[in-house]
Amino acid sequence: MPSDAPTIDVEALGRWMDARDLPGQGVAVQARLLSGGRQNEIFEVRRGDFSAALRRPPAAAPAERDAGILREWRLIEALTGTDVPVADAIAACDDPSVIGRPFYLMDVVDGWSVMNTPGWWAPPFDTDLAARGELAYELIDGIVLMGAVDWRARGLGDLGRPDGYHDRQVERWTRFYQRIRAREVPGLDEATAWLAHHRPLDFVPGIMHGDYQFPNVMFRHGAPGRLAAILDWEMGTVGDPKLDVAWALHSWPEDPTGPSDNEYLVGMPSRSALLAFYAERSGRQVDDFDYYLVLAKWKLAIVLEQGYQRANGDPKLEDFGGYVVKYMREAAEIAESSGYPAVS
Repeated sequence: MPSDAPTIDVEALGRWMDARDLPGQGVAVQARLLSGGRQNEIFEVRRGDFSAALRRPPAAAPAERDAGILREWRLIEALTGTDVPVADAIAACDDPSVIGRPFYLMDVVDGWSVMNTPGWWAPPFDTDLAARGELAYELIDGIVLMGAVDWRARGLGDLGRPDGYHDRQVERWTRFYQRIRAREVPGLDEATAWLAHHRPLDFVPGIMHGDYQFPNVMFRHGAPGRLAAILDWEMGTVGDPKLDVAWALHSWPEDPTGPSDNEYLVGMPSRSALLAFYAERSGRQVDDFDYYLVLAKWKLAIVLEQGYQRANGDPKLEDFGGYVVKYMREAAEIAESSGYPAVS
């Protein structure tokens, strides 16, 4: 581990755990960094037979990330015990003086993730192409499960502002883009104008993840493919679950057996099949999916543009620049070709 890698004051953490009667009192705490960097840090914490994952903002992260980590905690605590697969909530600390930033503890998930599995796929999905379809349907079913939760009954009635959710999207993200704007992005004006005059056919508020895609879920080991946990809830809110569907499927090919930039999609169902699956399982109509595709691509392009403007020589962030142009152009093309009606 690099000498400048994040560390935890394990003695302070142990005292905090003792005060909350967590298991292992009297045993030294051990902590091992699992992931870190610009995003939230995750440590594996062990104390005797007790183990947990600890999540906190990096030391250099802006102060608003503290509220974000506690927002994550609120969501996973509310979802623990529901049908939504999450790493079960254990305890949270809002006092930054304990180990430098607010943090929370959650169960360690026994599963595999595309983020840490070479070649994206764990056995048997690396060789059994037919079995990969199970993973795609499970991914979409996670959105169904989130949308089915009674968010008011789980104490999340004040988490988001579902009233007027779609009316705020264009205004909010246009303001955001104007703050970071440093170049012209083709298709932005066309997609923005289209979104300003279109709305979904209906809107049923529900819990949404906000960045729902393969890298943010874990699967159980072995076949059949089953979700083990949905991770990284920093953008979670009470909003429109169908936007999660569009986020997951915005670049999904209609024919995954043909040429694709994403080799891992070979053997997957088509986008139409996954959309039909979502409609059947959720009971929600998807006739307005063009609206969600435009919104997802437009919003993603704006989010990535912020990263691109902050690249400062970082090759990964510099790559965002091409994706911004690609997604915004696609948003404008869908808007132009769609027969979806404008609001009166």
